[in-house]
Amino acid sequence: MGKRKQKVRVAFRKNRRKKLRRQADYANEDADAAALPHRERVSGKGDLTRRRTVIGVEGDENSGLIIDVDMEACRPGRVLSVHRNGFIVQDDEGGRFDCVVRNVVRTIASDQRTAVVAGDCVLFQPTINDQGVIERVEPRTGTLSRETRGQEQVLVANVDQVLIVASAADPPLKPNLLDRYLASAALGEIDPVICINKCDLADCTQLQPIAGIYSQLGYDVVLTSAVSGYGLARLRDLLADRETALTGQSGVGKSSLLNAVQPGLQLRTGEVSGDSRKGQHTTTSAQLLELNFGGWVVDTPGIRQFGLWDTIPEEVEGYFVEFHPYVRDCRFPDCTHTHETECGIKQAVDDSLIARCRFDSYQRIVEGSPV
Repeated sequence: MGKRKQKVRVAFRKNRRKKLRRQADYANEDADAAALPHRERVSGKGDLTRRRTVIGVEGDENSGLIIDVDMEACRPGRVLSVHRNGFIVQDDEGGRFDCVVRNVVRTIASDQRTAVVAGDCVLFQPTINDQGVIERVEPRTGTLSRETRGQEQVLVANVDQVLIVASAADPPLKPNLLDRYLASAALGEIDPVICINKCDLADCTQLQPIAGIYSQLGYDVVLTSAVSGYGLARLRDLLADRETALTGQSGVGKSSLLNAVQPGLQLRTGEVSGDSRKGQHTTTSAQLLELNFGGWVVDTPGIRQFGLWDTIPEEVEGYFVEFHPYVRDCRFPDCTHTHETECGIKQAVDDSLIARCRFDSYQRIVEGSPV
C-alpha cells in the first residue's frame, strides 16, 4: 500500500519583499507623502509570513516531504549542471532543457544551502524553446556533503564513488583534508578512491609511505600525472562504468585529469597562485559528464575548507577504521582519545599501529579545527 498523502503548510521566503520606509522619511508630519520614495512601503506588514499548502507524502529521514506533482505533465530527468540562472536537465531520451526550479522545492529544502545539485534525479515540466520547470527532486542516494555556515551544502548526489584528488606538490598534499573527505564519503555511503596527482612534480618513492598508509586500510590509491600520463590507464579502469564525483582542494588538477583521461572534454584549467601556492578556482559549478569508455563523472569545484555535516565529536572515531580494534582497550567507555589516560587509541599510536598523521586528523576534526 502506498503512503498516504498529506497536506503541509510551508512558510515561503519573501524574496520580493520591499524595505520598510525609514523612520526619518515620515517623522515630519508636514511631509508630502506623494514626494516620499515609492520604492519603499509605508505599511508595517513587511515581515508577515506567506504560507502555502503543499500536498505530498512523507519520505524517509533523508528525503523529507516528497511533493505530489502531475505525473502526466512531467518528465523524469537528471541534472547535468548548475549555472547562475538555472539548471541543465537531460531527459531519458537525451534531450536537454534549461530549467528553473519551482519555489516550493527551494522552500522545502530550506535546511540545505542547495535545493538542486548536479546528479539529482528530478521531475520537470517542459515549457517552450527547450526550457522547463523542476517540480520535484527525487530522494537522493550517494551524496557528498559538507558543512558551511551552519547549513548542509550537498556537492553532488546519486553517485556510487568519489575520487578524492590530492596533489604531490603545488599545492602540497594535506592528509587532514583527505581524511575529512573519507569520513564524508562514509557518511554518504559512497566508495572512496584516493588519487595523488602531479606525480611529475615529485619523486614517487617519497609518496609510497603516505600511499601505503591508506592502501593498508583498504582504500584504493592511484598515483597519476595528467602531464606525463602516468597512472591514467589504471584511473580509467577505476572510473569505467561507475558514477564518480571528483573532489579535492583547488589546484590539484581535477579538470586536467579529466582532460587527460578523455581528450576532447576541453575543461577549463588554471594555475596555482605564485604567492600563496594555493589553488585557484577554475571549475565554478559541478557538472555531470559522460565518459566514452563507460560511466559518468561529476567535476566539482575545488574547495579549501571542508567541515563534516551532521557529525558530533563522539561519532568521529567510527570513520577511522583502524581505531576499531583498539577502542576496547580504553579504560573509560566514553573515552574521546584526546586527554584521557590509559587510552587504547593513543597507545596504538605510540606503538606505530595507527599512523600519527591519521590520529592528528582525528584530533583536529574532534576539536573543530580548520583544515
